[in-house]
Amino acid sequence: MKSVIKKLSEATGPSGYETQVRNLVREEIKAFVDEITVDNLGNLIARKGQRTARGQKIMIAAHMDEIGLIVSHIDEKGFARFTPVGGLRRLSALAGRVQFLNGAMGVIGAERLADPGKTPPFDQMYIDFGASSRVDCPVQIGDLAVFERSFVDLGQRLVGKALDDRVGVALLIEVLRQMSERGVESPHELYFVFSAQEEVGARGAAVAAYKIDPDLGLAVDLTPSAGTPKSLRMAVELGKGPAITVRDQHMLSDPHVVDWMVRTAEQAGVPHQIEILESGSSEGRAIQLTRSGVRVGGLSVPARYLHSPSEMVEYADIQHSLRLLLELLSNPVVIAP
Repeated sequence: MKSVIKKLSEATGPSGYETQVRNLVREEIKAFVDEITVDNLGNLIARKGQRTARGQKIMIAAHMDEIGLIVSHIDEKGFARFTPVGGLRRLSALAGRVQFLNGAMGVIGAERLADPGKTPPFDQMYIDFGASSRVDCPVQIGDLAVFERSFVDLGQRLVGKALDDRVGVALLIEVLRQMSERGVESPHELYFVFSAQEEVGARGAAVAAYKIDPDLGLAVDLTPSAGTPKSLRMAVELGKGPAITVRDQHMLSDPHVVDWMVRTAEQAGVPHQIEILESGSSEGRAIQLTRSGVRVGGLSVPARYLHSPSEMVEYADIQHSLRLLLELLSNPVVIAP
């Protein structure tokens, strides 16, 4: 999957402007699904299979968008002020290169602070285009940008921008590819949702879930991990397999779904971890609260340096996540009523 992840990572797609990513996804999956639709928010929804007597209607979601920024003001010398779109981190933004949807490139700088040891707030940062006046500035108020970073293959570990959640997108693509090429007949009616606007509140997943009205939902995303010096205190690390979400900041997974996922991983011999996320959330919450409520679970790929220009994942974790997803979707869901 590395070539697909690279292509997706290097594509440009801030929240609400996922067209480039959506077009890549469509080309990758069109031969493997029964129907593709795009809704008013820009979600790409791919349906595969028909529900049998032993099956359910299952929604599997991974978001296409990435964090970014939007120009809010341009001064007389051509420096642009901006505000974040999604969970942009101040420390990661400073001195970062950004690329706008129109192709313009710039560097994020900051005003001189009285205390140089502090990270400046966003309202003291600006984008330098090398311009000398407002007339020379290559962008306008309202233009959007993302980090500019190339994908790096370190062997077992991969680094790039927007791996959150282009890794999840690549996983869904590969699940569809392998199910089709192996001739796997799932007992379920499967809806693969490549969603829009997750980074600004899981808006796409909420709309898609309302339309689909699934029996069960799975959110596939990245999650922070421990294992670095003085890192978070959590039981998720790179190289130990996918994390099965029990709790995040805004959601409690259905315990029966968690049990089903854990049993499936154990029976298939897939290494896995249990995720208790104190800060941050996923599209599971949006799916869970749809209509009269949906049973949900989450599958997360451990990552380092989330919401930065250089997110890091381990390729073995992606492969194990793929195995688990294939097992979950190829067989009946066995959970308590």
